[in-house]
Amino acid sequence: MDMGAHSHGGDMSMGGSMKKSYTHMTFFWGKNSEILFQGWPGTRGGMYALALIFVFVMGILVEWLSHCRLIKERWPRLPAGIFQTALHAVRVGIAYLLMLAVMSFNVGVLIVAIAGHALGFLLFSGALFGKKADENVRDLPPMKC
Repeated sequence: MDMGAHSHGGDMSMGGSMKKSYTHMTFFWGKNSEILFQGWPGTRGGMYALALIFVFVMGILVEWLSHCRLIKERWPRLPAGIFQTALHAVRVGIAYLLMLAVMSFNVGVLIVAIAGHALGFLLFSGALFGKKADENVRDLPPMKC
């Protein structure tokens, strides 16, 4: 059976040379990885640090969108519902990107993702500043703050 141009564990470029591409299926520690996009951050330490900052900020942003009240009581119900639905879609999209970043199996990415969620929860849940829930406000989860 002729396998032709099929290869496992690598890419065949136009010149016919084999470029190895590995996907980690176990957690590893190191800056040489791919997070979300092919070739990013690659082998550069500065780009790896930027990727970690990006993942950390995404974790904070998910928590902010989960706990923030952007819809005021005076808004008409239909526009409020559409806006809340759009914000929910953005929150879920960012959460899925964060999940995909963690699926790079890089321990540093896992740690900063958890730290971003934790800091975001601490800042926006009301636990740090003692905010009380307003029971008279008409709003649906997850947009309560």
